[in-house]
Amino acid sequence: MKLKIKNLKKCFDDKVVLNDINLEIKNFSSLAIIGPSGGGKSTFIRIIGGLLSPSYGDIFINDKKILWNEKFLFDYRKKIGFVFQNYNLFPHLTAIENITLPLEKVHNFKHEEAYKKAIELFKRFNLYEHKDKLPIKLSGGQQQRIAIIRALSINPEFVLLDEPTSALDPEYTSEVLDLIEELKREDKKFIIVTHEIGLAKKVSDYAIFLNNGIVEEFAESSIFFENPEKENLQKFLKKVLKY
Repeated sequence: MKLKIKNLKKCFDDKVVLNDINLEIKNFSSLAIIGPSGGGKSTFIRIIGGLLSPSYGDIFINDKKILWNEKFLFDYRKKIGFVFQNYNLFPHLTAIENITLPLEKVHNFKHEEAYKKAIELFKRFNLYEHKDKLPIKLSGGQQQRIAIIRALSINPEFVLLDEPTSALDPEYTSEVLDLIEELKREDKKFIIVTHEIGLAKKVSDYAIFLNNGIVEEFAESSIFFENPEKENLQKFLKKVLKY
């Protein structure tokens, strides 16, 4: 996977959230984005996913420029798997219907094809016994794992995960972390925003430290986490890894 960002800026009214970001990664499978709260991480990943438009600048994914018109973005978003903090499952649908309905309505799968795909994923990720439950009957960890397999069901070019464990109790977090590690082992392409530094270190090829809307440090993960150069990143890692 390739990612190139040129002069990216995002403002909300008079507030600058992302400020002149330039970045190029020529070959990666997984990218972690870390940094303090309010640093612009979620805005950054949503722009990459075509859910927000930048105020200025260009983004290229696999050498293709993202165009900020609805026709392009509609097709672009259909190729990406999204996983958000709060699961975003349809509360009135069963777990399996949360998989099959988007496949049928958005991606034009036939019902039988969508159902077969969903069953395969539920079995593969040990969720089969929960397939007919409504989200309210599932734990947070189960809901988020279902959200992840929904993202995988479309065979996406890549998956974007925005703080996938931040809304979970500690007892359910490990279920989701295990699934993300499995994505890494299977060489799935993904970009993850996370506060779980141990996970970021384990699953990412490259990492970004985003602070106050600026990419303060970027490197291969082995270097980024073991030998950070910038003082702000050193302080951040020391703080979050203290306990």
